[in-house]
Amino acid sequence: MIIKILGGGCANCDKLEANAREAVEAMGKEATFEKVKDFGAIMGYGVMKTPALVIDEEVKVSGRVASVDDIKKFL
Repeated sequence: MIIKILGGGCANCDKLEANAREAVEAMGKEATFEKVKDFGAIMGYGVMKTPALVIDEEVKVSGRVASVDDIKKFL
């Protein structure tokens, strides 16, 4: 699975990535992580607020930092 963190690289983006990595590890899954900082690409997902979490090209959450438990539900 491919997990993308959309955002300019702020502290919330880093926290969202950390939560996603923790959720993936806790569930024993494997994932490739990518950071998308280009705002043109971010807007291509229809995201207007960052940070955003994209799993296999589907936006799961935007404008907030999802908790580890929330992310586990998306996986």
